[in-house]
Amino acid sequence: MIDHTILKPDATEAEVGRFCREAIQHGFRSVCVNSVHVPLVAAALRGSEVLTCAVVGFPLGAMPSAIKAAETRLAVENGAGEIDMVIPVGALIEGRNDAVRDDIAAVRDASRGAVLKVIIETCLLTDEQKRTACRLSVEAGADFVKTSTGFSSGGATTADIRLMRETVGPKLGVKASGGVRTPDVARAMIEAGATRIGTSSGISLISAGEAPAGSY
Repeated sequence: MIDHTILKPDATEAEVGRFCREAIQHGFRSVCVNSVHVPLVAAALRGSEVLTCAVVGFPLGAMPSAIKAAETRLAVENGAGEIDMVIPVGALIEGRNDAVRDDIAAVRDASRGAVLKVIIETCLLTDEQKRTACRLSVEAGADFVKTSTGFSSGGATTADIRLMRETVGPKLGVKASGGVRTPDVARAMIEAGATRIGTSSGISLISAGEAPAGSY
């Protein structure tokens, strides 16, 4: 259930390699990295059941859709099986819903069957804007909606997870990311409706107590 995440700008290849070894050892779902590290991660994870996850348009989402699509295509070519993209948050706030939907759809088209998670950056949005972002993600064919980049003013909350789950229904995944550092917080997110946890604290989550109910 855990996306073992290393997205800090000063991440070294040695650190990324360690995250891959940890993910294999503990059976995490994926290793989530900036797209520059995808070839390294895909090679390190080859032969395991752990997936390579790349962030796209990260962390601001403030670039042309064509650039996000190109980054997605290259990440998939290099071995990414999952893509976590950031929406153009300003366009959503302005009510330019078609632009947001088209942005997500451009990445969906470029993903070539890879799992697509849409980061809506909940800390910057009203509840109604969060619902709109979730609906647009469904319409554009996303597989998950995700709370946060972890690089803005706030991270995941159980209230946002409940809202997102209620909006997308049972078929889409919901990923809690940003500030999930203890087993109790992870368990609360799962009970609120999260089906994936994005965290750089995966080892702490599984070593500090029993795995959250519903994990695998």
